[in-house]
Amino acid sequence: MKRVVSVSLGSSSRDHRAEVDLLGERFEIARIGVDGSIDRAIAKIKELDGTVDAIGLGGIDVYLYAGSDRYALRDGLRLLAAATATPVVDGSGLKNTLEREAIAFLQDELKIDLRGKRVLMVSALDRFGMAQALVQAGADVIFGDFIFALDLDRPVRGLDEFESMARKYLPDACKLPFQFFYPTGKKQDRAPQAKYPEYYDDAEIIAGDYHFMRQFMPERLDGKTVITNTLTERDIEFLRARGIARLVTTTPDFGGRSFGTNVVEAALVALLGKAWADVTEDDYRDLLARLALRPRVIALRQAQGDGVTV
Repeated sequence: MKRVVSVSLGSSSRDHRAEVDLLGERFEIARIGVDGSIDRAIAKIKELDGTVDAIGLGGIDVYLYAGSDRYALRDGLRLLAAATATPVVDGSGLKNTLEREAIAFLQDELKIDLRGKRVLMVSALDRFGMAQALVQAGADVIFGDFIFALDLDRPVRGLDEFESMARKYLPDACKLPFQFFYPTGKKQDRAPQAKYPEYYDDAEIIAGDYHFMRQFMPERLDGKTVITNTLTERDIEFLRARGIARLVTTTPDFGGRSFGTNVVEAALVALLGKAWADVTEDDYRDLLARLALRPRVIALRQAQGDGVTV
């Protein structure tokens, strides 16, 4: 049996374990939250190093992407360096493959015409593949990274402008503690504090990291579609209560919940038996085709304007 562990800066209240079969291999998958402590995360990675097949980093990224530019987060690099024997991944490789395919799934399988759909992409830097796919599908996308992470009330609507803003702000921002941008630990459990709700209200589709979108979410989001992952049953009921019509999780259900992309990527790297740096986009695409992983779609009620209930 292969073992994959996600070490997450998130709340330990969201810990979960599951066993799944992938291409004839049995996997034990676990998520361990360290309640926002970088030091505890480093200690846990060092403890697991050499004893498991792959480690995922949850609740934090090592790399952010905007176009062809890659930005390394200081805290992410610290975690990456904590292991010397076991491959450590942050999910970014999978976000550029699996999450692009999730947008194609919406169009090809669910027959949702994304042309002109108003999309709030709350965090495109950590999901640039999804952001590109939405733009290429003709959606009217607002990139919310600088609105919500840096408190700049400046909606960015084009990929070129988004990449220009990233080059301006990211080199310095990446040196800051990760908690400056993203809710970690117990902050993931507290009630949302609405921020710039007009961008949520105007959107037909809200996409991106669940914890990032949840922390600023207004009370009502009636009829909207959410594209995200890392959802527990409690999260699903939370979104249902706010009026969400449809949930699309880009990662499949493993043992009753959708794990983060870092977990799925760790499992793929364990199957490949390669160092993370040696894995190519073609490697991921080949495995994804063989695994036939599909997004999970949960219909809660009729979604805005597409006439499709799934």
